[in-house]
Amino acid sequence: MTKDRGSPGPPGAVVATRYWHPLTDGRVQCDLCPRQCKLHEGQRGLCFVRARLEDGIVLTTYGRSSGFCVDPIEKKPLNHFLPGTPVLSFGTAGCNLACRFCQNWDISKARQTDRLTDQATPKQIARAAVQLGCRSVAFTYNDPVIFHEYATDVARACHAVGVRTVVVTAGYVCPEPRAEFYTHMDAANVDLKAFTEDFYKRVCAGHLQPVLDTLQYLHDETDVWLEITTLLIPDLNDSDQEIDRLTSWIMDQLGPDVPLHFTAFHPDFRMLDRPPTPPATLTRARAIGLANGLRYVYTGNVVDPDGQTTRCHACGTVVIGRDWHTLGRWGLDSEGRCSGCGTTCAGVFDPACPGSWGGRQLPVRLGDLSEQAR
Repeated sequence: MTKDRGSPGPPGAVVATRYWHPLTDGRVQCDLCPRQCKLHEGQRGLCFVRARLEDGIVLTTYGRSSGFCVDPIEKKPLNHFLPGTPVLSFGTAGCNLACRFCQNWDISKARQTDRLTDQATPKQIARAAVQLGCRSVAFTYNDPVIFHEYATDVARACHAVGVRTVVVTAGYVCPEPRAEFYTHMDAANVDLKAFTEDFYKRVCAGHLQPVLDTLQYLHDETDVWLEITTLLIPDLNDSDQEIDRLTSWIMDQLGPDVPLHFTAFHPDFRMLDRPPTPPATLTRARAIGLANGLRYVYTGNVVDPDGQTTRCHACGTVVIGRDWHTLGRWGLDSEGRCSGCGTTCAGVFDPACPGSWGGRQLPVRLGDLSEQAR
């Protein structure tokens, strides 16, 4: 936890939260995530955006964003959720993990609220998604768990106008807020950063088991569409043995239909001493996952059309061809069945799929859109 310099946030950005309780020593404990930060007056949690104010925990960044962008849904990455459609993406600041390799560190490790350059109410975000033709809104760039109240209000507003919601998260959250949070979400990509407790403790300042608990909760107790991403870092979490254990656990606990993305690391933040991940490592990891029974294993952050293409697990027909974030061949009918043999491909598809957004990224300022709508 960190000592706050001055007030917890700008006017209008501070809202009360529910997940905390007072301790007998005068501190207040945040109960949102397993970190359980214990705060004196004026202190912030490690996430930076939740702070103690007047004997409670507040969120200090409600309604504020580090930026909005229309992305392809495949960038999240989600390969089996409304393929080819645009998603309105945004984040805030801060994070409740401390990953040394963070590749969004300028946002997730921001310690100044002046990083939050755009503002929007939940209804403004929902209206913007409709205006921009987005089928969904994604909470991403930093972990949405830490802006729980804002994200859930945005999700309610989106659902009211027929827009779905997507979460990109590390899955580091306590059971009660987790249950409330995912009541309002339609899809999630969870970062499973490694498959050892040692990696989580040394490299992320966290623990593995809460993430596995979140994965099992999402699969077993919700209707949220789930995909998983593991960033492979040379000589840290890329051994055959660890990849075998990770993919075997997914197969045993979640089944064969949860898509898994192995993505390439590049040196960043506090991990500049490691080389980029060789493409061959991703290909090897994908082969291990497929050999362990997983039906949908992908490679990412590299040019690899074969490793990013979806094939029917029954007959091998290409049902969704991809080149990076751009769709090519489409071999599914309106109900998500293979055109070759009729086998259902796991995912969330509808008669409007596939979309035709392609690989474009479109930065937007919601303030400008609001002015245009007047």
